[in-house]
Amino acid sequence: MHNTSALSSDNLSSGRNSRYIFVTGGVSSSLGKGIISASLAKLLQARGYNVTIQKLDPYINVDPGTLNPYEHGECYVTVDGAETDLDLGHYERFLNVCTTQSNNITTGRIYQSVINKERRGEYLGKTVQIIPHITDEIKRCVQILGSENEFDFVITEIGGTVGDIESLPYVEAVRQMKWECPDDTIVIHLTLIPYLSAAGELKTKPTQHSVKQLLELGVQPDILVCRTEHELNAGIRSKLARFCNVAPDSVIQSIDADTIYDVPLLMKDEKLDEVVLSKLGVNLECVPPANLDKWNNFINRYKNPERTVKIGLIGKYVELKDSYKSIAEALDHAGANLKTGIELDWIHSEQINEINITDKLGHLDGILVAPGFGSRGIDGKLSAIKYARTNNIPFFGICLGMQCAVVEFARNVLGLKEAHSSEIKEYTPHPVIDLMTEQKSITNMGGTMRLGAYPCDLKEGSKAREIYGVESVEERHRHRYEFNEVYREQFEEAGMIATGINPVSGLVEIVEIPDHRYFLASQFHPEYASTVIAPHPLFISFIGACIENAK
Repeated sequence: MHNTSALSSDNLSSGRNSRYIFVTGGVSSSLGKGIISASLAKLLQARGYNVTIQKLDPYINVDPGTLNPYEHGECYVTVDGAETDLDLGHYERFLNVCTTQSNNITTGRIYQSVINKERRGEYLGKTVQIIPHITDEIKRCVQILGSENEFDFVITEIGGTVGDIESLPYVEAVRQMKWECPDDTIVIHLTLIPYLSAAGELKTKPTQHSVKQLLELGVQPDILVCRTEHELNAGIRSKLARFCNVAPDSVIQSIDADTIYDVPLLMKDEKLDEVVLSKLGVNLECVPPANLDKWNNFINRYKNPERTVKIGLIGKYVELKDSYKSIAEALDHAGANLKTGIELDWIHSEQINEINITDKLGHLDGILVAPGFGSRGIDGKLSAIKYARTNNIPFFGICLGMQCAVVEFARNVLGLKEAHSSEIKEYTPHPVIDLMTEQKSITNMGGTMRLGAYPCDLKEGSKAREIYGVESVEERHRHRYEFNEVYREQFEEAGMIATGINPVSGLVEIVEIPDHRYFLASQFHPEYASTVIAPHPLFISFIGACIENAK
């Protein structure tokens, strides 16, 4: 990933600071604030601006790292080791720019910071209150992101829905920022225009009430983005503009799209970026049009594949597909790169056994075993890996998927029938996956967790070295347990080779079986680094192997 260079300051008015765009939601959750934020950022970036996106989450958890994927989808990890909301994955995939811990702020972090300051005496004996102390901390987290990184625009998505009690301090902070720096701050309100099939018409009343709630809190939205299943006609737009105190050209239609990747193009057609820039005082004649050539090329490849491959994603949270959002998107990126459609079969690992495994997996061109924590579904993952290994089906394991590949090989090739991970079976006689005590000396660990980007040296002559085309890479981690070095010689003599090694700790990062059609597993999470413009090479190589297997 790379940072996009900013335009000259003349285009934002010389000497001006970052501009702040807040995105709130109304009527319903899950309307797509993250996708709208990422789409707007993409359009501004395509005009040459330096843009970042931030998520303010109203829950009291300090970060999503302890949340069950069924509750909140996947936990996304940044290069600096922050466990964050999955929306940051959208931000990075759209912008091809890395985010950091500063891009995801929770109520838990806000209160933790304020309480720590109070304990240190930084408030000089003042009574600590929501206003000004909590709202000041929220504003500080927003503004420092722009000032320290010299972003032209900071787009801040506020989680939840206007009217939620948890969101009130955030909305108040937005109100204060609009009052304190009105020329540099605007608010986009994303809302729903429901269609009543019985009446055969779209209804604007929910949006009117949502905007009224915002107005009661002192915030006038500058732009309405309206999610809808049907086109908004001029009459509806005019009605919304009149009742919600916005200009008619500031009522933006966000109609349901075939894919999330269509949304930037739809927003461009609606001139969302032009409206935003105009409201922030930018002379559009001084700004180049958005260059979306690479994006359009991706869309064309994605929508017009020359072939299709069937891939089984073996996981334990497959009922909620957002639990593996980054993996699914990385497969799509790689598929588009190879002009190949991805038919993804979501297979619950608890439903796989030795009796039904051929029915479950026999139709697949490739098998991917997904990450996770805990013992549930482990036996199904082991069976799937054995099936891929013994039937010469392309296999890709990620994090726990690699650890399961090691356990399966130990049991069925090395003959260590009771081999296991000490995470799952604490007193196994053969802990081929174990918690290494030396890990605790590594910085940025989060206790025993290895989080964020770590270096990996690639063995000369290996498949991994061929795929990456370089000697060393950095990839993101989120795990505790490691390949047990005590068993490495046995594994390599039997045909499973450690081809990626951390140069500092000596920990195994990648294993391969060279004699297999394609059998590669990584301890790290390559899916976090895959973007629309830069698909991850490991996913490209895996899809390539699946294409060959399908012939």
